[in-house]
Amino acid sequence: MAVRSGLLDHRREFLVPLPHGAHTHQVVLHRQNQPYGPRAAPEVWNRVRLLDRWDIMGRGGASAFLGIRAGHPGFGMMAIDSSVYVSCSTGEAGVDVWAVAHPARSENILQYLEWFARRDGPRADRESQKQTAVWLAGRAPGPVGRSDA
Repeated sequence: MAVRSGLLDHRREFLVPLPHGAHTHQVVLHRQNQPYGPRAAPEVWNRVRLLDRWDIMGRGGASAFLGIRAGHPGFGMMAIDSSVYVSCSTGEAGVDVWAVAHPARSENILQYLEWFARRDGPRADRESQKQTAVWLAGRAPGPVGRSDA
């Protein structure tokens, strides 16, 4: 799917968001679910290269950076040029994987980002919301159609 969708560039590189600092995915999940106290550090996009020996969906989940345990992935990936976004998560009946071409033009993605930027509550990530709002405000106005999703 990563090859077919155009996620990888000619060097097999792409972006993956990882928690800032030395926090694992499990630590981040724990801290995100705390009603008070220290919150998880924000995620930062990191440039990585896909190696032949990687098992992202299986053993990668056990790394605690790409999921909660082996075979239970949970991560996002983006093409270096932002032309493709791939999401992977563990659902009730299996692993859910989807790819969005040109996510910056997807009506569904934009609606979600608008909701996220306005979200309120104790678990709201104010810094990420502020960055999202700035990005949305800086977009050139124009129609967004379902054919772009």
